[in-house]
Amino acid sequence: MTSIVSADGTTIACTVTGSGPAVVFVDGALCHRAFGPSQAVAEQLAAHHTVYTYDRRGRGGSSDTAPYAVEREVEDLAAVIAAAGGRAAVVGISSGAALVLRAAAGDIGISHAAAYEPPFSTEDGQRARFTAYAAGLAADLAEGRCGDAVGRFMTFVGAPEPMVEQLRSSPAWPAFEAVAPTLAYDAAVLGARAGASVPVDALAGITVPVLVLDGGASPELVRAPARAVAAAVRSAEYRSLPDQTHEVAADVLAPALLKFFAS
Repeated sequence: MTSIVSADGTTIACTVTGSGPAVVFVDGALCHRAFGPSQAVAEQLAAHHTVYTYDRRGRGGSSDTAPYAVEREVEDLAAVIAAAGGRAAVVGISSGAALVLRAAAGDIGISHAAAYEPPFSTEDGQRARFTAYAAGLAADLAEGRCGDAVGRFMTFVGAPEPMVEQLRSSPAWPAFEAVAPTLAYDAAVLGARAGASVPVDALAGITVPVLVLDGGASPELVRAPARAVAAAVRSAEYRSLPDQTHEVAADVLAPALLKFFAS
């Protein structure tokens, strides 16, 4: 493990695995190196790439610096890429994919950008639902109700309420509450004020190769944003992974990434 200092002084905790051209992995909501898909994907890629997995600010071993802005998270990613030699392929899952896409529109050393199921909104009903979720989340966090914020997120993404109530009494719940404030960061990355609409104008500015993926077993409301993103990026390739859902298997995702990074 190593520590990288971002532009605003935030310390970013990072693990480096494997050898070869650099790849940086960006987690989605609530996830970090100790909880989420990053390590499994890194293990699959490590035979061909040096893989950098890091805790996004406010999570795991990373610190945080107020005030938050999406630009600060892009700077965090830029700092990791700089530590990797100044140029790297980058892969993000879920809201991490949204961050990767926003970063790819800038000049921070991204050579290839892969995005798995960025959870943007493509319909008016989705946008209204996301706006209501983001407002409720902000109120929860402002009042210090981190558990309610986590529960709100979980039900928003489809977890049944009885399951959420069971999780509240599980040993894992304090770990969720610890990173609850970062749910607001994910909402900002997705564009809460616009209801998480696909950021067509920003995506049109991307010039590096982009691979947009979804799972063939995911619901249409999850797959539609992936296709919309691919249509908005001039240099994008779209691919659906058969039998996969939002919780994509590392041994299925990795071969698609390796083929894309080699292109």
